[in-house]
Amino acid sequence: MADSTAGGPAPYDALLLLSFGGPEAPEEVVPFLENVTRGRGIPKERLAEVGQHYFLFGGVSPINAQNRELLAALRKDFAEHGLELPVYWGNRNWAPYLVDTLREMADDGHRRIAVLATSAYAGYSGCRQYRENLADALATLAAEGRSGLAVDKLRHFYNHPGFVEPMIEATLAALAELPAPLRAGAELAFTTHSIPTAMAEASGAPDDPARGTPGGAYVAQHLDVAGLIAAAVAEATGVADRPWQLVYQSRSGAPHVPWLEPDICDHLADRQQAGAAAVVMVPIGFVSDHMEVKYDLDTEAVARAAELDLPVARAATVGADPRFTAAVRELLLERAAAERGEPVPRCTLGALGPGQDRCAVACCPNPRAPRPAAAQAEA
Repeated sequence: MADSTAGGPAPYDALLLLSFGGPEAPEEVVPFLENVTRGRGIPKERLAEVGQHYFLFGGVSPINAQNRELLAALRKDFAEHGLELPVYWGNRNWAPYLVDTLREMADDGHRRIAVLATSAYAGYSGCRQYRENLADALATLAAEGRSGLAVDKLRHFYNHPGFVEPMIEATLAALAELPAPLRAGAELAFTTHSIPTAMAEASGAPDDPARGTPGGAYVAQHLDVAGLIAAAVAEATGVADRPWQLVYQSRSGAPHVPWLEPDICDHLADRQQAGAAAVVMVPIGFVSDHMEVKYDLDTEAVARAAELDLPVARAATVGADPRFTAAVRELLLERAAAERGEPVPRCTLGALGPGQDRCAVACCPNPRAPRPAAAQAEA
């Protein structure tokens, strides 16, 4: 990135790492799932059933440990580059809760906060819901007398080189795990979280050309990243016609509601029937190897592949890769320069260009009921 950010992080005086959260003990699993599903009327018995995924791993989701690793990596990167900006961490659904972290930040004297949400793409659950949670937390703090905080969410990072390039490297490493005779014929399955098709089609800004089309901005952004990785893998391996597809995982909705398809397990069965030599699963929809990667891919999909006698490998997620932490720093400094009114280049790959700094009021609308959202453009 060009050094047009000499003004440093001003006007921001802190960065908030905002994530989903997860349980860290068996007795926390059902209360955590109650937080995630609050307002949807899901019986506790069903939550206990879903919780079996967590109990297979001792009732501990890996996501909090991975967020601690990313938090430490960001602090280290900032310090090494002379960026004197404290970094805090808060979650939507489990401790440390967002409202508690913002309260700590307010009490520490911070007033203008940049926010990195650990979700790379447009969509209600991956973007707007985080901004609704921010609005709720700010309202709670204002009621306590802690007013005057302003939060700005950094733009989507799905097409930043610091996110894409580690995924390319991870895909090549996963290919190399396969037996040598299978590598040239191995296909790529780019995986992400399935969401309702109606929610997908409503994703993105109102003026986004993908809004309202099949999959909306959510699918368009994933396809952009998948195409970048597939092209780089083709160049590195010399296999120009390697098949690839965007597929989905972790569906959790009612059977009668249409969700994005195909599911990864169905896709594996389809490719086995088609004679694929092997499949490399590339989880581009996830920043770290949390539960939906460890269970839905490493456990469930791997078991399905074994039933099919189909060799598979799984690419690593970005996690705390130094290129990703550098990307966060660049995005922060880019946004700070923009807030100061300074021209600044936007570092992106692919065809879609950089996302907007401030989400429009009608971006990625709430599928249930309108709610206030923070970090958005003026109405």
